[in-house]
Amino acid sequence: MGEPRADLALAAQLQRIGITVFERGWLSSNNVLIQGVDSSALVDSGYSSHSVQTCALVRDALQGKSLDMLLNTHLHSDHCGGNAALQATFQDMQTWIPPGQAESVAQWDPVALTYEPTGQTCPSFSFHGLLTPGTAMRLGDMAWEVHAAKGHDPHSVVLFEPTTRVLISADALWESGFGIVFPELDGIDAFDEVAATLDLIEALDPQTVIPGHGSVFQNVGAALTRARSRLDQFVKSPELHRRHALKVLIKFKLLEWQSVSWSDMLAWYVKTPFIRSIEGGLTDPDPDAMRRSLESLIGELAARQVLRVLAGQLINI
Repeated sequence: MGEPRADLALAAQLQRIGITVFERGWLSSNNVLIQGVDSSALVDSGYSSHSVQTCALVRDALQGKSLDMLLNTHLHSDHCGGNAALQATFQDMQTWIPPGQAESVAQWDPVALTYEPTGQTCPSFSFHGLLTPGTAMRLGDMAWEVHAAKGHDPHSVVLFEPTTRVLISADALWESGFGIVFPELDGIDAFDEVAATLDLIEALDPQTVIPGHGSVFQNVGAALTRARSRLDQFVKSPELHRRHALKVLIKFKLLEWQSVSWSDMLAWYVKTPFIRSIEGGLTDPDPDAMRRSLESLIGELAARQVLRVLAGQLINI
């Protein structure tokens, strides 16, 4: 059988301090369950189409106990799409979100929350408290610091437990990079904020990072080096970041659909407001130009073997 996998050994270490990580596919964010003697909390709830599975994973791990708190590091659909289902399942649970979009959640504005503009889905949910940067809160048996993590999302936070040096980094840092810098796509300078967040993580000096996507990791220095190299590429070539974002949005939708006709993908691509704004800037993009752009992007994704084109169908790999 060989040696135990490093990620399994790391998972066992985390479970000894009350942390269970549900590593999800890239359509959903990872979910982090923190259990203590008297309480439990879940960080991030994944995408809406996985909500039944999310609830099942949490129920099984709790073994009949209640879920007391749900926290969202930020309000992108792949991190909070399961909120409504969890609220229906655990009716006494409290939900805490970062403060920046609290009013949009309270009024439930799917445009301001980016769900309609990106062509994504997130059932409406309520909240009870705010994850204010600069504060600390008890999750399980540990006190976690709340830190602002601007860049990928201007309202995102990360959570750090200084005794165990565990960082829940959301999309601010993955083992191989970080999330799309969405403000840049809206014409707002934010690459400097990504750099500042990477500096913050370095200063916190975490031993273990639980990212929003991908495996838990401990070689944080190497991950920061890769992230800074990626950021430098984007700073030097914003067009590279723009094309990267479009490919991520296409792949995300294909993860949801799994298989779709070329014509249906084109119809979605042409009508999705956020994609139209990336393609056209301040002008209304030409449909033929958008078709050619999608053909080029699909070609790149197929060459990287992250999708397959077969008889007019786009198939997720």
